[in-house]
Amino acid sequence: MIAIRRAGLADAAAIGAVHVAAWRSTYPGLLPDNYLANLSPTRLALHYKAAVATGGTVYVAASDTPGPRIVGFVTAGAARTKNLGEGEIETLYVLDDWRDQGVGRRLLQAAARQLGARGCRSAFVWVLRDNPSRWFYQHLGGQTAALGQTRLAGVALPQVAYCWDPIDRLLASVAS
Repeated sequence: MIAIRRAGLADAAAIGAVHVAAWRSTYPGLLPDNYLANLSPTRLALHYKAAVATGGTVYVAASDTPGPRIVGFVTAGAARTKNLGEGEIETLYVLDDWRDQGVGRRLLQAAARQLGARGCRSAFVWVLRDNPSRWFYQHLGGQTAALGQTRLAGVALPQVAYCWDPIDRLLASVAS
């Protein structure tokens, strides 16, 4: 069984490990191999611990089999790109073995509800254009709102912003 809940400080190490595992399985060929190999779960855990400690929107998917374990997480907050929407899904990662089981959808729903409760009337997410999982956001009704570019590991990567305006479109799509 999977429980979606607010992250606690004790979850930071597991969140960092999920982040690293998700990047290593999703981004080979997009990011340099040495960059992916050197990702640090410990360093990322510090980042997520700070996000939880400061009241950031961080939800985890916790499996109770085999034993308690974090299998995915989502972070969200006020938009960092103001002209795309009011709320932003910043990260959404699920371990490979737990994909296609509704975990990402449930995490996204929790984040969207929290954004809505904070008064956000719209939401968006930036996704690398060549990310094989970008279909997930399209399937949930995300509309292409912008094209951009980001730099990771010294590599310029094209990205796409998917938007839900109003945010109720996102909430309705993840509820079904």
